Amino acid sequence: MEKEKVVLAYSGGLDTSFCIKYLSDELNLEVHTIYADTYGANKEFRQELTRKAYAAGVTSHHYIDIQQEFYNKGIKYLLFGNVMKHQTYPLSVSSERTFQAIAVVNYANELGAALLAHGCTGAGNDQIRFDLVFKVLAPDKKILSPVRDLNFSREKEVEYLKNKNVNIDFSKAQYSYNEGIWGSSIGGKETLNSKDFIPEDAWLSQCNQETVEELNIEFKHGEAVSLNGQSLSQLTLIHQLNEIGSRFAVGRGLHLGDTIIGLKGRIAFEAPAALMLIKAHELLEKHVLSKWQLQIKHDMATVYGNLLHEGLYLDSAARDIEKFLESTQSKVSGIVKIKLKPFSFEVIGVDSPFDLHNNKFGEYGEESKLFNASDVKGFIKLYSLPIQLQHSVNP
Repeated sequence: MEKEKVVLAYSGGLDTSFCIKYLSDELNLEVHTIYADTYGANKEFRQELTRKAYAAGVTSHHYIDIQQEFYNKGIKYLLFGNVMKHQTYPLSVSSERTFQAIAVVNYANELGAALLAHGCTGAGNDQIRFDLVFKVLAPDKKILSPVRDLNFSREKEVEYLKNKNVNIDFSKAQYSYNEGIWGSSIGGKETLNSKDFIPEDAWLSQCNQETVEELNIEFKHGEAVSLNGQSLSQLTLIHQLNEIGSRFAVGRGLHLGDTIIGLKGRIAFEAPAALMLIKAHELLEKHVLSKWQLQIKHDMATVYGNLLHEGLYLDSAARDIEKFLESTQSKVSGIVKIKLKPFSFEVIGVDSPFDLHNNKFGEYGEESKLFNASDVKGFIKLYSLPIQLQHSVNP
């Protein structure tokens, strides 16, 4: 009999390598892996990924670069909304999973596979993000998740692969890393408790800059289009900012959040480009948008970030919010200056033709050219009237 086909979301790590062998040997399935790249893997990484997949026993391995789709349908709106989970975390890895899951479904449809699989454990958010996309976009396909269902420990997975003569080095590391264009996450050891900060050598990049450097980022309609006067594609610009920021070791942080299933989770992250772009874009918006645009945008963007973080990107509400966010960006154009120092950066200035902080109307705290003292006194009298009435009745 012909074996059933299963498409596995593959990362090259221990969990998904275990899944290949288990699905192939124990469930007698024809395993096809797909690596949906949200980072821009180099040739050497891709070759090693392919080698490990075939060493574990796949029938075929497929690589697809989804960076552009991730930017067009995700990152762009995270930037428009200045989305930072709990004002800390720029949804670096959590925002990728939906787009990776969509790529898995599309590939399974191409192959005619009736089974979908992932290597998520039963403890985190990723299992929900993958399962939800699979159920919505491929309700007729069955979901397999060996690591979650068997509740295997890392040690047991390594033992299983050794017994199957899979010769891949999975020596136990203290930290796990997920790298993406919008930032990378780091988990393990210190992130498992509440009191410790990860050591310097655990970060993906170390500071090797001692001087100060200034950058000029130009935005047009909310999107970054040039760096230091050089026009670049959005993906190239983000990659360059990641490379520059990594030299200064900026964009680091620790985030404690509430998982979808209700537990607290703690991760370290490095997101130099994401943090620099969000902070630059946020300052530019303060200069060109009105008070109520900023307020409503903040509230809507918070909802959008939560939808994406919690695996609900496919909800129609997300499309409605995207249209709103796009509508707010028509005047978000100008140049923002950033100053980089070892381990930190500052957003120090804005130059925009739409700047509402314009001294032709007066200077804050000094003088106004639009009203005089008697105008202000009358305004304050009327402005205070509702509270005066309240206190006259309820002192």
